[in-house]
Amino acid sequence: MKKAIRNQYSELGVEAYYEQHGADYENPHFEQIKALLHQNQEKIDYTHVLDLCCGSGEVSEVVLELGAKQVTGLDPFTGIAFKRRIGQEALSLSFQDIIRGKLEGQFSSIICSFAMHLCPEKQLYPLVMQLFQHASQLVILTPHKRPDLSALDDVHLAFEDFALTERGKKVRLMSYVPRMHE
Repeated sequence: MKKAIRNQYSELGVEAYYEQHGADYENPHFEQIKALLHQNQEKIDYTHVLDLCCGSGEVSEVVLELGAKQVTGLDPFTGIAFKRRIGQEALSLSFQDIIRGKLEGQFSSIICSFAMHLCPEKQLYPLVMQLFQHASQLVILTPHKRPDLSALDDVHLAFEDFALTERGKKVRLMSYVPRMHE
């Protein structure tokens, strides 16, 4: 039986895990991700999506099927897996790089799948505020309740949804907007 990714994060550390497994990473909850993106396609603008922490491109694959005109993948660890699945290069920026203003371009929405909880809590607010400079909708897919961005000043939870795994656990989708867009 394969070890849970979070256990491997604990054993190896996040960076070491992706150095070893980044090229062959696949999200174990692809079916729930797909279901949530389909269920909420009327609420999320898929015109030009930034697939933040894109992994092997599961989110990109689904939004392209749903009619996205353009996707941009971003992940400092899984570029090989993303290129294999989507056929294009992913940007290689870290959370720190984004906070420092290195992300360029405008997007209809930013979707972060199973990774925002890895951002240190002290860096979450500057990261989110930087992301809102590039899109007015930030969608988080997560297998737990973290992070709760609505606890941040200037961030509003627009809507949320969930899908259940085979074991009955929730995979959540939370869509956030800057408070000025409420």
